[in-house]
Amino acid sequence: MRPLAERMRPETLDQVVGQEQLTAAGKIVREIIDKKQPTSLILWGPPGSGKTTLARIIAAQTGAVFIELSAVTAGKADVKRVIEDAEVNQRLGQRTILFVDEIHRFNKAQQDAFLPHVEAGTIVLIGATTENPSFEVINPLLSRSRVLVLEPLSKESIITILKRTAKDLRLTAKTLPTKSIDLLAELSAGDARVALGNLELAMQLANGKPVTTQLVETAAQTRLPGYDKKGETHYNVISAFIKSMRGSDATATLYYLARMLQAGEDPKFVARRMVIFASEDIGLAAPAALNLAVSTFMAVERIGMPECQYNLFHCASVLAKAPKSRQVANAMHQALAAAKQYPDLPVPLGLRNAPTKLMKDLGYGQQYQWQAGFQAPDGFLPPELSGMNFLTDD
Repeated sequence: MRPLAERMRPETLDQVVGQEQLTAAGKIVREIIDKKQPTSLILWGPPGSGKTTLARIIAAQTGAVFIELSAVTAGKADVKRVIEDAEVNQRLGQRTILFVDEIHRFNKAQQDAFLPHVEAGTIVLIGATTENPSFEVINPLLSRSRVLVLEPLSKESIITILKRTAKDLRLTAKTLPTKSIDLLAELSAGDARVALGNLELAMQLANGKPVTTQLVETAAQTRLPGYDKKGETHYNVISAFIKSMRGSDATATLYYLARMLQAGEDPKFVARRMVIFASEDIGLAAPAALNLAVSTFMAVERIGMPECQYNLFHCASVLAKAPKSRQVANAMHQALAAAKQYPDLPVPLGLRNAPTKLMKDLGYGQQYQWQAGFQAPDGFLPPELSGMNFLTDD
């Protein structure tokens, strides 16, 4: 009793829905199959976008032996056994495609073990990952592979898959209404496996009766956001949040803030970023923004979730709508660069501390005057930095 998603998995490239950037005429996957020349690939994309399906189709349509491993469960002995089988196939003139699901879960040493066998042509390695390969796959393996990016399936693609499934299962428009198909696609968030899994459960709940939208909602329940607090999505969403504030788009700012909080992001992390933003991107244009951001951080610490959401949304709204200035940030970078280039320049005599008579006799601090707006005759900077002005207009 295989799951519906497995039963509906495409077996040829022409049956694949979506990912036209890889499968259309002249694109890489189509070329690999047409020329029957499999090559090592890293398939990077979200769950349910077709990574495993493409790997299986490449193997089937290029005549290669297909061996599948999951990095979650496979160990050293499993890999060794696969390589031994691949060596036998190679001696028989047969190519072996080793498909490693969740390849990012293999550590560096485990990934290193594939290199000599990929170079020798013993295996064609196809790895699948939901994480950014730049961070999770070792460089030597990346340099020997092509990285193919799969996108979440569009709602239209999911609807096409659901209609094809309905036809195969001989479901009529009465049994599976259009509204239910549309809702299944909407709730799938681009994941074909989720859509088919929800359909399968809704059919079981219907028990031969029409699959209503209420049954679809019951089957789907609440979908947890695809958000890994240590993965790429975390960095993409916080980046979008900051850039939206920088671009003064309050609606986008609040949307990304809501996504982070709903996914379980630490509210103190968000508050810290807003404290930084208040000085880095607003600075002198609205100095009070820093006070608000710091107060928000303190409120988040003292109140906690879910009530501190009011404070976070309040602060994010103000920061997004506030005037922006990079004067402080630019001045900081210029000052740090000058201090790095000239770390040992002597301080002008008139500005030096003079705690002893000898120092006073040598001229330490003699030109200093205790008054606001005091002007040093020799300037405040060492001569080598004379004329520098870090706080220029934007």
